[in-house]
Amino acid sequence: MENSPKAIRCKAAVCRGNGEPLLIEDVVVAPPKAFEVRIKIICTSLCHSDLTFWRGQAFSQAFPRIFGHEAFGVVESVGEGVEEVAPGDAVVPTFLSNCGECRNCLSEKNNICTTVPFRVQPGMPRDGTLPITDAEGHPVGNFLGVSSFSEYTVVDIAQVAKVDVAIPPEKACLLSCGVSTGVGAAWKVAAVEEGSTVAIFGLGAVGLAVAEGSRRRGAAKIIGVDLNPEKFEIGKKFGLTDFVNPTEIGEKSLDEVIKEMTNGGADYCFECIGLASLMKDAFCSSRMGAGKTIILGVEMHGEPVSIESTRLLEGRCIMGSLFGGIKAKSDIPTLAKQYLNDELRLDGFITHEVGFKDINKAFDLLVQGKSIRCIIWMDQ
Repeated sequence: MENSPKAIRCKAAVCRGNGEPLLIEDVVVAPPKAFEVRIKIICTSLCHSDLTFWRGQAFSQAFPRIFGHEAFGVVESVGEGVEEVAPGDAVVPTFLSNCGECRNCLSEKNNICTTVPFRVQPGMPRDGTLPITDAEGHPVGNFLGVSSFSEYTVVDIAQVAKVDVAIPPEKACLLSCGVSTGVGAAWKVAAVEEGSTVAIFGLGAVGLAVAEGSRRRGAAKIIGVDLNPEKFEIGKKFGLTDFVNPTEIGEKSLDEVIKEMTNGGADYCFECIGLASLMKDAFCSSRMGAGKTIILGVEMHGEPVSIESTRLLEGRCIMGSLFGGIKAKSDIPTLAKQYLNDELRLDGFITHEVGFKDINKAFDLLVQGKSIRCIIWMDQ
């Protein structure tokens, strides 16, 4: 067909080794195949998961690779069978699929799609192919099926959510991963109750989003746990009421402090860093009888979590969650609408903005703990 999409040559930030600075290179992005969408990325941001995989701490890596999975863009072209979006539509890609048809996608209690399964290793989710090659024609691995550190990328339609064009690109970008994960965890996974107590371990973007979600659910006490005291002032914008710095609690254990502050333990605990030891602290800080602990952090060292079985018998539970229980195609548009209606607070998450050529600065800022979300503009 004469009007069939052609390959596009563009720029991408390519990583060629664990922890190495990204290189801005020429790449070729293939046209979308059946059930795929090619997106022009307008802006993207750096998530802590990108950092974990970039460092290669917990997972074996395949290089070269293009990271990035939190972004906003415009549909450039679509493959056969794609009907829900068209060229020109405003969209956000997501790392977790939502086909809308499998048993899990139709369930109110499950968001792990089985038709287009989540995959960590490079390759498109349906056939394992790599849609991007470098200037020499060698394949470049994608990341979580997205690879938003490229001016153009190809994503499965199950990993694309259409959003209202009224929402600013940088705010829509936040909903692509981190903020949706945190807000969703409080809303859909924990179902935080009005008047309850919440403890959040780690106040990065996800942790602060948990605070925002808990605030909107009516939690009476929202405790933030972090080594950076500046996070308390930031967190107050999202409903944080109390703060604990683990280095300033003397000989007491972290769970002892949380139990004192909550008269026996928090109703809901959220681990948002990715450390097995902190996951255990969060679990031990939960209330006997009905305390619920939600694990949102990717364990950065691949370590197992060890907890005492007797604490489980006392009625506490611990569970993990991908994407905070969010179903992208229905829930992200809802969150975007809540922002446009001044119900959901997003403005305080963005602390820095850089142009694409300065993408390594975004890594430096996150490594140094200076940024919450750094927006990377592709046209700058």
